[in-house]
Amino acid sequence: MKINNGLDDAARLEVGQMLNLLLADEYMLYTTTRDYHWNVTGPEFHSLHLQFEAQSGQVSQWIDDVAERARAIGMGARGNWADLAKAARSSADPGIGLSAGRMLAELLTLHEEMVTQLRTDSAACTARFQDTGTTDFLTGLMQQHEKTAWMLRAQLETEEAEAV
Repeated sequence: MKINNGLDDAARLEVGQMLNLLLADEYMLYTTTRDYHWNVTGPEFHSLHLQFEAQSGQVSQWIDDVAERARAIGMGARGNWADLAKAARSSADPGIGLSAGRMLAELLTLHEEMVTQLRTDSAACTARFQDTGTTDFLTGLMQQHEKTAWMLRAQLETEEAEAV
């Protein structure tokens, strides 16, 4: 059935492609966070293990939300893990043997990259596609990544101060 949501087919296609790239990026963040949950070691093991588990659950929900947004505008959502991994625009170091501080720094970088990409995509949805619904969705997601980045940054600042 043809969708009638005020977006022309070209805009829906481009926004759908944008959302599918975002889906790949979120999936990569999810798998990295889960990897770190499984492989964290050191004096802060217990608290970081729980933190990474909670964060991976949060990212899992974001993945679902992105896929549902793509479907809401009439596009499919990429779901094959190999396709998602190939399409992701960033990467992180594997968790085995990585220090807890490096894991936090890697996650901070990934969240900050997501913020930057979401800011760009949100602006494009407004200016190029007049898709205020997706703009609003992306802005809300960007704010969640900003909050997570802020908390990771605060943890790293505390660790740096304690090391001095």
